[in-house]
Amino acid sequence: MAEAAVPADVLYETMGLERIVSMDPAGRAVIEYKAGPHMCHSGGVVQGGFVTGWIDAAMAHAAIALNGPDVTPMSLELKVSFFAPTRPGPVIAEGWVVRHGRRTCFYEGELRSADGTVLAKASSTIMLADRRKVEAAAQAATGEQA
Repeated sequence: MAEAAVPADVLYETMGLERIVSMDPAGRAVIEYKAGPHMCHSGGVVQGGFVTGWIDAAMAHAAIALNGPDVTPMSLELKVSFFAPTRPGPVIAEGWVVRHGRRTCFYEGELRSADGTVLAKASSTIMLADRRKVEAAAQAATGEQA
């Protein structure tokens, strides 16, 4: 039996999305998250997967801001450098375009604490996929009807 896709709002809730602050058509996005204690491992430090996910989402939103809602940004490569521990509370993820090709693009991003401290930086190679094709393939894989 195929498992149904999880609605986007459930993903946003899991990630602690507070709000999408901005999506600039020039290829920049800013997103605010709330890191919770349930996202932490030893010593009250947010698990790195959340940090990576937040920056990755900001870069994807920047790609959508630049290219429109008909694309699905697909990460081909993602590198994250952690500079300081992320603790529970508000954090800001920002992503921006560095170089844009027809289908392959390069983005960077960072995560900052509420006081502006840079907690992590990332770079990503992104492939711009046709959203209709991505969604059709997902529906076919899960057996869902449109």
